[in-house]
Amino acid sequence: MSQRQYEPITPHRVSFLGLGVMGYPMAGHLKRAGHKVTVYNRTAAKAEQWVGEHGQAGASASAPTPRQAAHEADVVFACVGNDDDLRSVVLGEHGALAGMKPGAVFVDHTTASAEIARELHAAAAGRGLHFIDAPVSGGQAGAVNGALTVMCGGEPEVFARVQPVIMAYARACTLIGAPGAGQLAKMVNQISIAGLVQGLSEAIAFGQAAALDMKLVLEVIGKGAAQSWQMDNRGTTMIDDRFDFGFAVDWMRKDLGLCLGEAKRNGASLPVTALVDQFYGDVQRMGGARWDTSSLIKRLRKA
Repeated sequence: MSQRQYEPITPHRVSFLGLGVMGYPMAGHLKRAGHKVTVYNRTAAKAEQWVGEHGQAGASASAPTPRQAAHEADVVFACVGNDDDLRSVVLGEHGALAGMKPGAVFVDHTTASAEIARELHAAAAGRGLHFIDAPVSGGQAGAVNGALTVMCGGEPEVFARVQPVIMAYARACTLIGAPGAGQLAKMVNQISIAGLVQGLSEAIAFGQAAALDMKLVLEVIGKGAAQSWQMDNRGTTMIDDRFDFGFAVDWMRKDLGLCLGEAKRNGASLPVTALVDQFYGDVQRMGGARWDTSSLIKRLRKA
């Protein structure tokens, strides 16, 4: 269980839609920060499990539909898989917008397209509701430890209302710009990571081919200009050929697809990103769909 200390805040009624590897601990932080939490998950047993762990004193509950989960909530959070999953929990007769009270805010932590963020912002506004796109960086460990970085798009006054609530599981939560800007900032994040992981993979494979003690080498160069989060947190496991954890290759390919699609629209050139996306396709064909993204090095291992 997380040992983080929470800043004092007025308790809110909130709901959380999607209890995957990210959403499950994020909802837990909201509960431990003092909020009354209602959860929804497509697999109801997962929601019941969460309530069993966090349901003390009647402050937690599950609901059978997003609409029912969102009823009377001040803030509705979601963290699901992709654009289509997001539409399924937000729109329609049983979607969250149909159940939200006037003036409530929907905060979407899904890594999705900027287009869907703008679409759902308009749909919310048409109902007298608010929408913030708020993708996160930090992975499962960041969610568990309450140390995520959150990039937001939306109106400043709405962001100011929800930022203190989001800080239950974040170390930083920043408004980047208008609706969709949070998703675009997350694309910048993923583009940066893709090239960096490929470079780190090539560096480690080169050093191993040269018969260097690569753990020692990373310890040394990690104190200089080559240092990165990926080197600090994935370098040793890459050397040890361990990838059964972390941010899955399938998820990274989904994210890079969003980046490449947006680049077609805005005219940006992403040659390295496109190449690394193909390399991740190779990893998938090697059976590594659920391996951590650092598994790019597997392509470079000598048989």
